[in-house]
Amino acid sequence: MTPSDQILRAHRLRLTPGRKAILGLFIRRKHALSHADIERWLQPRYDRVTVYRTLRTFLKRGLIHKVLDDEGALKYALCSETCTASTHRHNHVHFKCSRCGETSCLEVDIPLVQLPRGYQAAEWNLLIQGVCRKCF
Repeated sequence: MTPSDQILRAHRLRLTPGRKAILGLFIRRKHALSHADIERWLQPRYDRVTVYRTLRTFLKRGLIHKVLDDEGALKYALCSETCTASTHRHNHVHFKCSRCGETSCLEVDIPLVQLPRGYQAAEWNLLIQGVCRKCF
């Protein structure tokens, strides 16, 4: 059984060729991917709608989470093993390399920020830009 198969079964998802292909991309690439990236690597086998529906399902089931970069582009990254459909923990640092352009999740907690009275945080995003270890 492949890692993709194991993850899909753990999240109670059917093992379709499209889901396996998209999840396999996340596993192999090890960095955040945009919808366009996924489409480009999987065309013509899988169309835009298949990719969109698969990403939406993966988000709902806790397999991936959204990552915003400095250009406002939406990307997706694999969740940690502790994420489920009901419990996501994404209060970690995202790092974008200024040389290769890849955005990665770093398991570094974001320091607690005390918000003013009347504000309640629902989600935290911290993007750090610099040079990744691959490009350093």
